[in-house]
Amino acid sequence: MTTTVVVHPTRQGLADTAAARLVVALVDAQSARGEAHVSMTGGSMGSQLVSSLTRVPARDAVDWSRVHVWWGDERYLPAGDPDRNDTQNDEAGLSALGLDPATVHRVPGPDASASAEASARAYEATLRAHGGGAFDVMVLGVGPDGHVASLFPHHPAAASRDAIAIAVHDSPKPPPTRVSLTRECLERSREVWFLVSGADKADAVRRGVRGAPFETTPAAHVHGQERTLWLLDVDAAGDLGG
Repeated sequence: MTTTVVVHPTRQGLADTAAARLVVALVDAQSARGEAHVSMTGGSMGSQLVSSLTRVPARDAVDWSRVHVWWGDERYLPAGDPDRNDTQNDEAGLSALGLDPATVHRVPGPDASASAEASARAYEATLRAHGGGAFDVMVLGVGPDGHVASLFPHHPAAASRDAIAIAVHDSPKPPPTRVSLTRECLERSREVWFLVSGADKADAVRRGVRGAPFETTPAAHVHGQERTLWLLDVDAAGDLGG
């Protein structure tokens, strides 16, 4: 397992290069195993990645009907809510890729489950039904506080073990109720990619790359089984030094 830092001169260049990189990873996964499993991330950078995917010329090399799409976490909100990660990705062009709706695995919201715990159990069951919860590529953002997915510093849910998905209550970042994959599940990925832009993330990136304690920087302790990539723009890399 290796960790690599790649710095791009601009935010757009970061998104475009990551999209091209993801196309190659999906093609390789389909060649090796017949289908590909990718977990996407929300936020503005996650949506920009999706937007770039819709434009990258090589995207036609992927059989999108054999791509399973997941999310590392989701806000426990009704389907279609603009604050949901999947809604943001949809609006960025996810539906234009030619995906089979049956392989786009969304986390149930309160319109489809009785509680965040029930949602986590349902998402876990879906993961187990499709490859046992193993991913080819896990795309993750990083918060300025060092959180990843919905695993927040000093939050009791962050240390959850022996589970695939968990409910997260009293999140320090709104909305307060979420569903997240656990650290153990995030690491069931051949490759983990941290996709980070902006000077406000520079300190968290430094702590993540240099291995700060899990309690303060959960992102520092999520690794791919084969490779971990920190894909950054120059602003996010600003505290790494030479």
